[in-house]
Amino acid sequence: MLKRLTLTGLLSAALVIIGVGVASAEPVKIRIQWSTTPSHMTPLIPLAPKGIYKHWGKSYVVEDVRMPGSGPALQAIAAGEIEFGGLSAQALTMGVKRAKLDLRVIAQVMSTGVEGYNATPFMVRENDGINTFKDLKGRVAAINAFGGTVDAALRAMAAREGMKPGTDFQIVEVRMAAMLSALESKRVDMAFLVTPFNLIAKRKGGYKVLFDMRDALGPTETVSWIGKASFVEKHRAALVDFLEDNLRYRKWLDDPKNKQARAEIIAKVTKRPAKNYVAWAFTHEDNYRDPDAMLDVERMQKNINDLNRLGILKETIEVSKYVDMSLAKEAAARLK
Repeated sequence: MLKRLTLTGLLSAALVIIGVGVASAEPVKIRIQWSTTPSHMTPLIPLAPKGIYKHWGKSYVVEDVRMPGSGPALQAIAAGEIEFGGLSAQALTMGVKRAKLDLRVIAQVMSTGVEGYNATPFMVRENDGINTFKDLKGRVAAINAFGGTVDAALRAMAAREGMKPGTDFQIVEVRMAAMLSALESKRVDMAFLVTPFNLIAKRKGGYKVLFDMRDALGPTETVSWIGKASFVEKHRAALVDFLEDNLRYRKWLDDPKNKQARAEIIAKVTKRPAKNYVAWAFTHEDNYRDPDAMLDVERMQKNINDLNRLGILKETIEVSKYVDMSLAKEAAARLK
């Protein structure tokens, strides 16, 4: 009897320990890189209205990590410093081919140049003698980071015009928020001005559009959430929960009734007045965000093929091998 009781006690104790372990399991931390907002919606996630991120703190939490662009984000993924980056098609290709990473795209974040939506411009000073791309010879152009879509767009235009970056003109990295001031102070001669900085430039006067993202690359899968396949496989359930919440947030952000509230959320991140965002953020004056976070695989494949043809990318990949939309589909099915 004593032996039986002892075994029973040990089994009960083991079950208690296991139960405690399950109950106290920490939610999965998902560190996601972003560079500028509201183009990247990542830093807006922690500020979502109550009740939208229903699984937050239960199965997962998100930590937004600011980095200037796809190049640094790709390095951070390789080093295990973040789980996902807001990466370009160019960065996906380089990550697979050069860094030898097994990457997966799990969600579309932003597409540029889609018909009916904004196409972000490269702008120059008026009356500065820059009327065509060839007029950039001997000048300085600003991008946010090497290896991203903005960098690819600039190099694509240069390739079409038979000009070589570093030889015919210089490329420098400038923070998105500092682009307009760099152009205004003549530290650079052309800058990539995301909204609202392009609107501010137009309002001030003295600036003009030289070309935009649509001119350079056509419709582009500009930013996607991309991370290691091993993390996606290991934490699939938590990621589906996250995407379910994110799709709910996309619907809220897209609703015109929430334009003032969403502008105030953006203002908290950017430290700029909410009035700067009310009229255009998450409208057709902004970039396109798919309501179900679905990536246009054919579009991304074309983007990569075009960059390869122009010599900007030395390699190409079969995009479909590195895309897993099943998580987003499962999340969307829950909401429907």
